[in-house]
Amino acid sequence: MVSALRRHVSIYSAIAAIVPKRFLAFRLWFWISLILRVIEMTILVYFWRAAYAESASLGGLTLTQTLTYILLAQVFESLSDQNLIWEFGFQLREGGIIHMLVRPVNYQASYYVQALAGLFMQLILNIPTALMATFIFGLQWPTDVAAWGAFILSALLGYTALFFFHWCLACITFYTTEVWGLGVLIYGLTRFLSGGLVPLAIMPTWLRTIVLAVPFSQAVAVPLNLLTGITPLSEAPAVWLSQLTWVIGLGLLSQTIFRVAVRKVTVQGG
Repeated sequence: MVSALRRHVSIYSAIAAIVPKRFLAFRLWFWISLILRVIEMTILVYFWRAAYAESASLGGLTLTQTLTYILLAQVFESLSDQNLIWEFGFQLREGGIIHMLVRPVNYQASYYVQALAGLFMQLILNIPTALMATFIFGLQWPTDVAAWGAFILSALLGYTALFFFHWCLACITFYTTEVWGLGVLIYGLTRFLSGGLVPLAIMPTWLRTIVLAVPFSQAVAVPLNLLTGITPLSEAPAVWLSQLTWVIGLGLLSQTIFRVAVRKVTVQGG
């Protein structure tokens, strides 16, 4: 059992080690993304300042609270990034999925390891974004160690739940084989419903109910609410339990859907 565990650790470590090399291959994209992030942060900061021009509070949040939340959401936006739709589409188009399926590793687990490694790399590459948010836009970082601990655990659970949810959505590509329109739609929904652009507390009640009924908000809004104090730390255990329920439910659902969908695989190339 120990030898099998070591073998699996060795295999998945090798898979994770590939991810940093992919990022290094696209250095120009890093600078483009950084410029776009600065533009986006500038637009959001001035938008919310204008929104608060006639009111000291929106949804129970002050301007300072909202800006702190929005800027932190920009820094940790990678938590909502999932490329499974595009990856599945690429593998189907190039025929690589056949080779992936016959490898002696769990297909879903290998992608999850790559996703975690990619998240780690993106967070490192977002350090310049964090510095700009601090020194240019005046981001006030939370100092409560307990809040950071609650945030990290919640973010990991939320990211995992979102991974499984996107896995379910990515299985649609086995039936359509065309992913561009679907990918753009899901990206847009993820950005808005994640709570990264508008805090959940400010959303209308009916919209907030919809957002909380789907897992998009689990990776960004829910963890950030704990970090910024919007959700009291006393409620953290209940939040974690809810997220764990999402993880287990979506994990089982994603495996079931994949087993059915993969039978319909149609390779376009390879």
